Amino acid sequence: MDVTQDGGEEQAIGARSDTQAVFISYASQDAQAAARICDALRAAGIEVWFDKSELRGGDAWDRQIHERIHDCRILIAIISANTEARDEGYFRREWKLAVDRTHDMADSKAFLVPVAIDDTPERGASVPDKFRQVQWTRLPGGETPRSFVDRIATLVGAGVPRSALRVVAEGAPSTIRQLPTTRRRLRPWLALASLAIAVAGGWLAWRYAGTREPVGHGASDISRAVAADKSIAVLPFTDMSEKKDQEYFADGLAEEVLSLLATLPDLKVISRTSSFQFKGRNADLRTIGTQLGAAYVVEGSVRRYGDRVRVTAQLISSKDGLHRWSGSYEQNFGDVLRMQQDIASALGRALQVEVGNASWGAAATLTNTEAYSLYLHGLHSMDRNDKPGLDEAMSYFERALAVDPTLYRAREKLAQAHYLELELGLVSPTAGADRLRGDLDLLLRDNPRSAIGHALRAELLITYDWDWVGAHREADVAVSLAKNSSLALYAAADLDSVLGRWDESETLFQQALALDPLDGDTHNEFSWMLYHAGRYAEAEAEGRRLLDVSPSYATAHLDLGLYLLAEGKLQEALAVMQQETLEGPRSIGLAMVFHALHRNGESDAALQVAERVAAEEWAYEIACAHAFRGERDAAFQWLDRAYRQKDFLMEYVKSEWALKGLEGDARYKGLLRKMNLPD
Repeated sequence: MDVTQDGGEEQAIGARSDTQAVFISYASQDAQAAARICDALRAAGIEVWFDKSELRGGDAWDRQIHERIHDCRILIAIISANTEARDEGYFRREWKLAVDRTHDMADSKAFLVPVAIDDTPERGASVPDKFRQVQWTRLPGGETPRSFVDRIATLVGAGVPRSALRVVAEGAPSTIRQLPTTRRRLRPWLALASLAIAVAGGWLAWRYAGTREPVGHGASDISRAVAADKSIAVLPFTDMSEKKDQEYFADGLAEEVLSLLATLPDLKVISRTSSFQFKGRNADLRTIGTQLGAAYVVEGSVRRYGDRVRVTAQLISSKDGLHRWSGSYEQNFGDVLRMQQDIASALGRALQVEVGNASWGAAATLTNTEAYSLYLHGLHSMDRNDKPGLDEAMSYFERALAVDPTLYRAREKLAQAHYLELELGLVSPTAGADRLRGDLDLLLRDNPRSAIGHALRAELLITYDWDWVGAHREADVAVSLAKNSSLALYAAADLDSVLGRWDESETLFQQALALDPLDGDTHNEFSWMLYHAGRYAEAEAEGRRLLDVSPSYATAHLDLGLYLLAEGKLQEALAVMQQETLEGPRSIGLAMVFHALHRNGESDAALQVAERVAAEEWAYEIACAHAFRGERDAAFQWLDRAYRQKDFLMEYVKSEWALKGLEGDARYKGLLRKMNLPD
């Protein structure tokens, strides 16, 4: 922050004196851009100080600045033509104080975040040398995308510790996915970066033994059922209400229409994860369709006044930009389910897709409009991708069920929220798993045809019980109820990867990406599968694609560094590992790379940091680091801890490259048996 002591032209943005705070340093001419960044961070619940009334002059002011820079978790230095033009300024003192503080920090600790708000080049910029040693971010004019907010939330630990991200709504935009996201069940310290909320239903059947068709069964085989010209993406609808207070309803209505279309077996429907990434963008629809791999794009608007709802939707060809269909609907709010079905039916007919046999299982009229409105509010809260949003969503779903216990949509979402809470490490594994089991028992008792319920039960059996046979049974039921789902393909591919069925897994991942091309989770998990299959160069290529799709994806740099390490590209691996934003994973990766480079003292120091800060979340990866360093006893001690903690990565123990040196040990075979994995 750059100030004058008399309250003149300079302003201040800083951080409260705690270890989770962000301090923004900037020249007074850049105050407007700094305020935009500040507002975006504060909206995500990140501690940022922005209160001019607290400023005092003289020594007291200097002392306050010194204390805040000393105590903050992250310092964002705003760089621009204005800072370049000024040889002197209070911001330069702040930069010096920040650099001085880094001298007491481990090299692996992320603290400085240089942000250029214009085209000021890194090379030759008038900044401390330390600023050039870390990656710059460019936020033109201070416009702050969700990915940057997620990255900062991850660094300060303001977000949720883990990203379960796929089992909640087939596809919230991937940023948080959006939680920067991370590999499935990775649970990073993101900001629900990615609550990548993926809803949908069930996944394709997989076989613990025997042969499974790579994509499906009979007529449900997506590779045959989906033609290139039978593909569609539904964009978020625009709120045209007078008070602009119906965004939750517009988003919810678009998502419900998308979900209805996804049940049509002859139609390829791009998942919400990818299509909702274009929310608020004024992009050409032909370009959007091309990026999503959809022949058609649906856009619409919603206007609500009193108890009346008016919806306009149109279908546009992404090939030539021409309108193929449009329709307007106006009904009472109580008839909104019928309206959604009418829109989906009209779209299906316009694409010459059979909709006559669609079984959407929804009453034509709402039983209780208040409950449904609460349910839609809950969906919108989950999209905030932060812990307060998740807590708020659970409250909305519980209130909806209190008003209308028959609203099974809300019960499904509540179960998904409890699953996400469990996977994000917000509750203990035992208590969280028991509560989720109760949710699913109640949900499937009242609605045995809930694909989401069976899918969540399968996921629970996979992650916490390692019951592959039971998970197979539940997954089979789920896929029989909901076949056209990228989540289904993703989960089936992941399970094949766990069991070493590489060809089947690759096929399924490729098809999942066809339905959800911008989903960071799928790109990440696909690269992880290639790595476990020993195809390191291909894993590297896919890992780089992930960074193109989701630059702030948590652990993307750790994983890419592991692929490079496996290829023997040690210097590249080191450079990539140093860019990892999560302190625990970064320290683990550095411990491995430093060991490979024979920099043993630095390897020891990095591993000590990892054991101190990441024991609860990353025991499995710490075990991998010990195994890579040839420390077998320590590796088994940490694997035992990971087993007791129900570590989310333990399911990959059988194919982990870093653990290869343990395979001949009787303790390793005993661990596989405890996890019901063939040895």
